[in-house]
Amino acid sequence: MGFLALGFWQVQRLAWKTELIAQVDARVHAAPVPAPGPGQWPGVNRKDDQYRRVTAHGVFLNDRETLVQAVTDLGGGFWVMTPLRTDRGFVVLVNRGFVPPERRDPSSRPAPQGAQSVTGLLRITEPGGGFLRRNDPAADRWFSRDVSAIAEAEGVTGAAPYFIDAEAGAPNAWPRGGLTVIHFANSHLIYALTWFGMAALTLVGFGVFVRERRKRA
Repeated sequence: MGFLALGFWQVQRLAWKTELIAQVDARVHAAPVPAPGPGQWPGVNRKDDQYRRVTAHGVFLNDRETLVQAVTDLGGGFWVMTPLRTDRGFVVLVNRGFVPPERRDPSSRPAPQGAQSVTGLLRITEPGGGFLRRNDPAADRWFSRDVSAIAEAEGVTGAAPYFIDAEAGAPNAWPRGGLTVIHFANSHLIYALTWFGMAALTLVGFGVFVRERRKRA
C-alpha cells in the first residue's frame, strides 16, 4: 500500500507540475503589464505572479548598484541589481543582467542615463542567501537577490517587494539581460512508474511467498 500511495502522490505532483509549466509558459510570452504598484504589493505572491511579464518606466539610481554573485550559461560573475525610481513614485530593483568578473567595475560598462523603459519578468525576492552561503550586507557580499536587504543596505526606501529580471538588450552589451532560467524538472511520471513497479514486484513476491508456504504445508 505504501508504494501505491507514493505512486499516486507522484501522479498528483505530475498534474501540478504540468499545470505550473503551462502557466509560466503563458506568462513569459504574454504582453507586458505595468509592474505592480504599492496598492497591489500585499497581493503579490509566487504562485500568481512569478515570471509575469511586466514593464516599468523611470530613472536608474546608478550610484546604488549592487552586485550579486551568479553562475549562468556565460560562466561565473554577477547580476547587476540597480534601483529604478519609477515615474509612478515607487522604486523597484531591476536585475539589468549578468556581467563577468572583468566587468564588475561600473566604469567598465555604460550606465543608463535619463528616462528608461524596462521590460522583464517579475521575480519574487530571495531572502537570506544562496546554498550554504549567507548574504553579508556589511561586507557587500551577496549570494541571493534579497530585495529588502539590498534596499536597506543601499538606503533605498519605498522599494517594491519583488524585482524585475530585464529582458535581453543590445547584442553583446553588458550587463547581459534575458538570462532568466525557466526550466522545471518534471520527472514525476518516472517516479510514479517506479513506485507502481515496486508495488507490482512486492505483490508478485508476496504471491510467490504464499505459494511456497502452501507447498510446504
